[in-house]
Amino acid sequence: MLEVLDEYGKVPLPPYIQHAAEKSDESRYQTVYAKYPGAVAAPTAGLHFTDELLQQIRDKGCEEVFVTLHVGAGTFQPVRVENLSEHIMHSEWYSISPEAAEKINKAKAEGRRVVCVGTTSLRTVEASASQNPEGKVRAESADTRLFIKPGYEFKVCDAMVTNFHLPKSTLVMLVSALCGRDEILAAYKHAVDEKYRFFSYGDACFLEKKVNQ
Repeated sequence: MLEVLDEYGKVPLPPYIQHAAEKSDESRYQTVYAKYPGAVAAPTAGLHFTDELLQQIRDKGCEEVFVTLHVGAGTFQPVRVENLSEHIMHSEWYSISPEAAEKINKAKAEGRRVVCVGTTSLRTVEASASQNPEGKVRAESADTRLFIKPGYEFKVCDAMVTNFHLPKSTLVMLVSALCGRDEILAAYKHAVDEKYRFFSYGDACFLEKKVNQ
């Protein structure tokens, strides 16, 4: 089946990209560290990272950890309710290896920052930690419907790299939960004023968790 899909299938570009998938999208819409098939969309914050950049990050003493989340089509769905408690969050499958869980928990115990690349990585580690009374990441494979919105208490993530997201989306709510709604609105206004590029093939930003959050 996978061989047939590879031969005849097209890259599943997001619905807001108007042009049909081109040959170049097979490499452009894929991270250099992608390993396991299953997602219906790329974790687009990772598109900014090249092998050379990853090596530069390692050379600066940063430790990298890889986790897996299969992005679902629901990631593109807007929130259509006024009361967020009525929103039905889409389910996504994630997997964290024993080595990854150990490294993440060790970093937190030592007071080092955990920087997530993309909302997918953030949702993965927070989904795992939210199921643990101690707030630690566990080695596991599971489905999650975790809806991260303002008021959420972060257990793992201290900062993140992410693109600029669609309005009225759960992803905008996620970054607002991390940094504060007013801060995100100000950042997005700056991005619009300066003509930054939004969405999957767009620019990235570095966001830090709001102090005392």
